[in-house]
Amino acid sequence: MNKNVLDDILTSMLNYFETDISDLNITAFKPLQVEHEGKLSEVVIDPPIAFKYISPYQSALLAISIIGKNKRCMEDFVRNGSCDLSYQLGEKARFRINIFFSKGNCSIVLRRLATTVPSFDEIKSPKVFNKIIEEKNGLILITGATGSGKSTTLAAILRAINENKHIHVVTLEDPIEFVHKSIKATFNQREQGSDFDTFPNALRAALRQAPKVILVGEMRDRETMEIGLTAAETGHLVLSTLHTVDAGQTINRVIGMFDKEEEDQIRLRLSETVRWIVCQRLLPKKGGGRVAAHEIMGSNLRTTEIIREGESIVKTYFNVIEGSEPLGWQTFESCLTKLYKDSIITEEEALLNTTRKSLLRQKIDYVKSEKGEATSDIDKLGLDEDYVKRIEKEFITIEQDDSVSQETQEINTNEKTPSPEKDQNPNGKNPLNKPPTK
Repeated sequence: MNKNVLDDILTSMLNYFETDISDLNITAFKPLQVEHEGKLSEVVIDPPIAFKYISPYQSALLAISIIGKNKRCMEDFVRNGSCDLSYQLGEKARFRINIFFSKGNCSIVLRRLATTVPSFDEIKSPKVFNKIIEEKNGLILITGATGSGKSTTLAAILRAINENKHIHVVTLEDPIEFVHKSIKATFNQREQGSDFDTFPNALRAALRQAPKVILVGEMRDRETMEIGLTAAETGHLVLSTLHTVDAGQTINRVIGMFDKEEEDQIRLRLSETVRWIVCQRLLPKKGGGRVAAHEIMGSNLRTTEIIREGESIVKTYFNVIEGSEPLGWQTFESCLTKLYKDSIITEEEALLNTTRKSLLRQKIDYVKSEKGEATSDIDKLGLDEDYVKRIEKEFITIEQDDSVSQETQEINTNEKTPSPEKDQNPNGKNPLNKPPTK
């Protein structure tokens, strides 16, 4: 397929909605789809490339056209069943693409990347992010599920560093997502496949390239994490991502990369190198769009102790973060409460994105009470009328069933009690067919 034709198809998909298209989805036997405001929607382009659904041939042709002459990507695709690469759509958009096999057919997901590097103000990051860029060394981890905005947050951090520090920054990415133009800092951005073969080798090489800051796209394995810890211990500021949902799971994931007998040593190293862990989730906003909710944990004596010794019943990462909120740290529940208070998200959306629903309900009720709204206090926790009617109906049915059962039992008892006139059957035979007793 000609590149111009491919670009026209992608442009038409992007133009279907005016804003907030995050992903393009091309799957065999499905229509062309885009993710708009967190929901997958069918799109129709002009001129159409299919009647209703994409054929396996069309999806394969699009995949081959996107891969082009990228030999490394084609080898990964054939050998491993999937590959990652980036794609520049003129001046309109840049994509991070994953092409993979599904039931023997090619599927393509294109994640749209921002064409400009966002600032802290643009992503509405908490003020404590300004403290993150002041770190001179150590490990900073941005975590969350796929599509939660980790790369965007990292890009904003690097932009702030670029605007404030005359230093050398090396990034190791698969693929490069945001292109950083030099402001004060000097950037060397390297992409797997075209600039290096593996993350461990690239990270070892980076230690000899005199950087002050090293960005590792993702800590995927033990070897990369080991070298990353070494870099953080030797005076470098290392930024990376993990697919974890909170601070506790992040620490446990790193420890789990190593052998059991190494746990104490790894805990000690982490306690001395971890500077910040930022976990985030993207939530739909009222009226459209999305907003990030953060759990933020920094470093102090309490975090050093809990990382080194592990959690207990009375000492958890949640308690440590909650107790350090005056320092700018925050739990997800505090962040969700603020987003609800500012009318950015709904109460339902807040409750869907917490694992501590009771605590969040209390915080939301406090906000409601400040606004003079009804809260879910004891007096308000009555059963709804339909539920009460159903319970009453079931109770009456049970009583009726019990009454019928009791009457049946009495009838059965009376039938089993022989009357004097009917000790024997009329024909004189034993009802149990037993021989008469002599």
